[in-house]
Amino acid sequence: MFCYYLMPIIFIIGILAIAFEDVIKVNKAATAVAMSIILWLLFILNAEQFLMLNPPQHVKEFFALFPQYRDMPLDELAFAFVEHKLVVGLGDVATTLFFVLGSMAIIDIIDSHGGFGIISQAIRTNVQRKLLWILSFITFFMSVLLGNIATVIVMIAIARKLIPERNIRLLFSSMIIIAANAGGSWSPIGDVTTLLLWTGGNISALHQITSLFLPALVMLLVPLSITTFMLPKGGVVEPLAADEHNTAVSDKMRRRVLYVGLGSLALVPVLQTLIELPPFMGVLLGLVALWFITDRRYADSEDERLQELRVHRSFSRVDISTVFFFLGILLSVQALIVAGQLTIMANILSDTFADKNMIALVLGVCSSFLDNVALVSATMGMYPVEAAGIFASDSSFWTFLAYCAVTGGSILIIGSASGVTVMGMEKISFGYYLKRFTLPVLLGYAAGAALYLLIF
Repeated sequence: MFCYYLMPIIFIIGILAIAFEDVIKVNKAATAVAMSIILWLLFILNAEQFLMLNPPQHVKEFFALFPQYRDMPLDELAFAFVEHKLVVGLGDVATTLFFVLGSMAIIDIIDSHGGFGIISQAIRTNVQRKLLWILSFITFFMSVLLGNIATVIVMIAIARKLIPERNIRLLFSSMIIIAANAGGSWSPIGDVTTLLLWTGGNISALHQITSLFLPALVMLLVPLSITTFMLPKGGVVEPLAADEHNTAVSDKMRRRVLYVGLGSLALVPVLQTLIELPPFMGVLLGLVALWFITDRRYADSEDERLQELRVHRSFSRVDISTVFFFLGILLSVQALIVAGQLTIMANILSDTFADKNMIALVLGVCSSFLDNVALVSATMGMYPVEAAGIFASDSSFWTFLAYCAVTGGSILIIGSASGVTVMGMEKISFGYYLKRFTLPVLLGYAAGAALYLLIF
């Protein structure tokens, strides 16, 4: 029994260590992977005890799949159960990891070709308030295709070219975080949490887009309107600097890579809806298309600058630590699902909140200081998808959770991966964001949530 209660305690300690990564000086990927190993080790060492306790639903499902194991000795049965659940769990996790890897590689290929410079060159205004709205809406819609993390990286690079004054740029950078998270909430590939909900069958792409676009838009407009008045009326910025990119790449090639890359990402939910192609395969299909294009173009070139743009070179630039972070988080949640602790947590939340939408609303606020990937993964484990009712696919609960978990991460700058990314790039302090943006984001979060509940 001791290990049964120790596992969720270790999970909470791990999540807190991830949230305070900058304080403890340990990379969150290392913490997440260590946490997953410890949780699975505890489960493996005490598998017989877990099976002898009131078995969770997963044990019953295991016997339904493998009835021949019912007569096995307990120690052998425990080993077979753990092996099966670990392999199945790792398979589910792998689909998410390959999606993340493929999309990160596509974004790097576009960026290394200077494709995003085409976007920055199209921005002509130098009026601060107008520029704030333009960059915010570009971020809002770009995160739908690229995901909020990649989008903030691209948009901060553009903001640095457009806005040399640091004090003004910090306002823009903070607003970019909010816009990226708002845009990511209504796209199945806009955030890792929405990707989990989509690939897990909790919510469909079309339903998410049509249901959450207006709430996400309201979530953006409220803090954006308030931030506008933080900028001086009539304030201007310096003209756009010349775009810096690999001069060996022709403009035609830059556009081709940009269009193919963005087009392939946009087609992922379409292919999944029309022919049920798994999302990770859709992303890999786009990556292969860019691979063919760049290899055919650069294979015979002796220019080392062009050789650096080939796809196999881009893999060395992909942030592998992010992939390990997701691996650790998702495997940790799988351990708690199989052991049965999340079933108990689900029962506690259900008894506390009669309206299940309140659970999503509270989890959204919690995502401002706890990792939303872990929160959503745990919620999916607590409430399996049902054929009908509040937890059915495309139900109000899962749709509202997608909105709350992603946009709630904007309440504090440490509440989302995109916020932490910008925090590191622009050296934005926790206090700066808290003082200027937490209240406007809370107002926007509440307004978007109210609109969703009013409509649906």
